[in-house]
Amino acid sequence: MVLDKKRGAVDPILSKLATMFSSFSPDFFTWLALLCAILASIFFYHSTPTFELEIPLLLFASLFVFLNGLFDAVDGKIAKLRHISSRKGDFLDHAIDRFADVFIVGGLALSPWCHIEIGFFAMIGMLLTSYMGTQAQAVGQKRLYAGLLGRADRLALLIFAPIIQYLLLIFFIPTIYGFSLLDWVLIYLAVIGNFTAVQRFISTLLSFDDKKNK
Repeated sequence: MVLDKKRGAVDPILSKLATMFSSFSPDFFTWLALLCAILASIFFYHSTPTFELEIPLLLFASLFVFLNGLFDAVDGKIAKLRHISSRKGDFLDHAIDRFADVFIVGGLALSPWCHIEIGFFAMIGMLLTSYMGTQAQAVGQKRLYAGLLGRADRLALLIFAPIIQYLLLIFFIPTIYGFSLLDWVLIYLAVIGNFTAVQRFISTLLSFDDKKNK
């Protein structure tokens, strides 16, 4: 939610990219975003807690997480630019986002960097947060983006944390209080993600009461 408030600052850049690639179908970028998520997952999974000079897998993972977020943002812009927005496209976009989230966080959770138990709770928080947002819309309320940890925030963490983790390896600091930085990121996603899901759950329930009182 923190970065969602800054969306206006990057909209001009996304609009220019959408104009450049307007000849492509929005769905092309939706599927391309998923491919990037799968590649990020593979690089996370195969990276190791050792300094990799020739093939820095963590940095490649970070790059493909970034590209996933970029292409996911561009597809909607192209659809609006070409006036071909549809409920089918909206469904496809959100469904593919969930697959992408599972691949990225799942690849990290199964990697040597992280404890799979922590990754399990991070996955629950991530999926519940997204579910609460779309379910609010499904029952007739507004699409809900409220809460501490939206998808943009998650992606930002998963873009920059691998870079910092790689730099920590250079200085021989693989762990912080017994956990890798990437493990701490999953802990954050687990705690704040589930908290955000509860926030959205309560917010949606209260919105029904507000309508009833009007």
